[in-house]
Amino acid sequence: MSFDRERRFWHPAKASRRRRAKGSRPGRDRYLYRRLYALAKPYRLHILGLLLLGLLASPIALLLPIPLKIAVDNVLQDHPIPGALDAVLPGSGAPSDGAVLGALVVMVLLLALASQVQAFGTWFLQSYLSERMTLEVQSDLFRHAQRLSLAYHDTTGTADSVFRIQYDAREIPNLVTGTTIPLITGFVRVASMLYVAALIDWQLSLVAIIVAPLLFFMLRAYKDRTHKQYRESKRLQSSAVSVVQETLGALRVVKAFGQEERERDRFVEHSRASVRARLRLVLAEAAFGSAVGMVTAAGTAAMLFLGVRHVQTGVIQLGELLVLMAYLKALYDPLQNMSRKVASLQSSFASADRAFALMDELTDVEERPEARELERARGHLTFRDVSFSYPGGRQVLERASFDVPPGSSVGIIGVTGAGKTTLVSLLMRFFDPTSGAIELDGVDHRDYRLADLRGQFAMVLQEPLLFSASIGENIAYARPDASLEEVEAAARAAGAHDFIQRLPDGYDTVVGERGMTLSGGERQRVSLARAFLKDAPILILDEPTSALDAMTEGIIIDAMQRLKAGRTTFVIAHRPSLLEGCDQLLSVESGRVELAVTTDHTTDEGRAGANGSGGVADVRRTS
Repeated sequence: MSFDRERRFWHPAKASRRRRAKGSRPGRDRYLYRRLYALAKPYRLHILGLLLLGLLASPIALLLPIPLKIAVDNVLQDHPIPGALDAVLPGSGAPSDGAVLGALVVMVLLLALASQVQAFGTWFLQSYLSERMTLEVQSDLFRHAQRLSLAYHDTTGTADSVFRIQYDAREIPNLVTGTTIPLITGFVRVASMLYVAALIDWQLSLVAIIVAPLLFFMLRAYKDRTHKQYRESKRLQSSAVSVVQETLGALRVVKAFGQEERERDRFVEHSRASVRARLRLVLAEAAFGSAVGMVTAAGTAAMLFLGVRHVQTGVIQLGELLVLMAYLKALYDPLQNMSRKVASLQSSFASADRAFALMDELTDVEERPEARELERARGHLTFRDVSFSYPGGRQVLERASFDVPPGSSVGIIGVTGAGKTTLVSLLMRFFDPTSGAIELDGVDHRDYRLADLRGQFAMVLQEPLLFSASIGENIAYARPDASLEEVEAAARAAGAHDFIQRLPDGYDTVVGERGMTLSGGERQRVSLARAFLKDAPILILDEPTSALDAMTEGIIIDAMQRLKAGRTTFVIAHRPSLLEGCDQLLSVESGRVELAVTTDHTTDEGRAGANGSGGVADVRRTS
């Protein structure tokens, strides 16, 4: 097994290990316990403190019934008071009943204070530990979800990942603080109480422990029966959340077609299935709780019957019976609480299983161990027999070969679905080729550090994506450390400065979710400003004017011409106006790439490449 230095999660290094871990329920449980141990290890001091506070509850619980025993046996009756109490009472003779009662009142108050301090300390430390661990799990899951391929998110949907990060992750700390520690402290409490009870009356203590094995087997049967039901319940809850996210994300379309009731019905349908699953679990939990209650009631009844008999025959005193009954209650209460808690623990196990399953998803794009650093590329790109197909899908690209000299521009044309966007996605290593190689400045781009490689690209998409932040923050997203002057300069270069200045708060204007408070042309100019600010050597323009009117398109094209200067540029477009001035024109059709046009704009280096192996002259239809 391996340990990720960036995360504190133990995780399988290969998918085969993950499959073995999921092969059986016991194997999967052991796998989860190892993951939880790796998660808890950095917090061992906090957990040790929580354990010590839990162990402190045992002597307090042992002492709580003692004042009642002394009051019954030594105040109401004539038995001599215990030596320990006699030693702390003032006076030389036999203490009066009032003095004994006063001491017992003080003892009750001190025990209550100690119990409250112990409970508060446990609650605070457990809450602190839970929040810290939750934050770590969520942040690690979020980071890993961003590393997963676009194909994964396109297949599974983002709502399921959001549910696992936001909700499933919150239940994982409960398994650390709600299983091992209560198990240890509960065992110590039970052992100490049984020991004291055996000193008083071993026969009654034997009656008390007979119930424990029965509860254990009942608990085991309930756990095995409901595990799959809890996983299914989580899956159904996630599907209901996905309907909400999908509908609100496409609310304009929903309203335009008047489908609000239809989407509501779809949400209700998914939610009903989730409600039915939860109700089945509630019934199972109630039945299990009732069975546990009856078993513990039978144990209490047996203890009461035999205890009264022993008092009548003089085996034990009445106060000792009261102590034993108090110990029995303290012994059975945790068992009954565990029966109620087992439901939440099963839910937590199901959530942990789902969260760790997301963490175990292997990234399609891995950075090589000895990856090279790259500060700023020249922008010379070469495709050498590159083929690509999605897992289980058709082949999208087939043996594509072409050469792009630095500073040149390449127009990419083709029908929708031909593979144009896949072509540029391979450039940025959103995916890796199935076969062949892509070289940047003569080096296989898989040999570069991933962050350095993607830092060489700026992208302007057909649908500009803005965040729910200010315009200035959206432009500076390319370079968070940029000054206001640099942001404004980028906005001027993109033709966005004038309209930004007319907004009520200028660059501090918040654009709303996905930038929908701005028009399409305004969003696109902000997106261009972001690309100007990044100042990357390679530029990708993916249908950047397809949804704009002619006037706005002219403004955007002028800004793009300025942005293209001195950069290697790929332009995906259907409009001829965007393809003017391209040095090469590539046609993508059914996964095959061919040279459609060679213009007179090719640079000297480009002409040299065209006449050599792998250059423009080699761009051909492949079969």
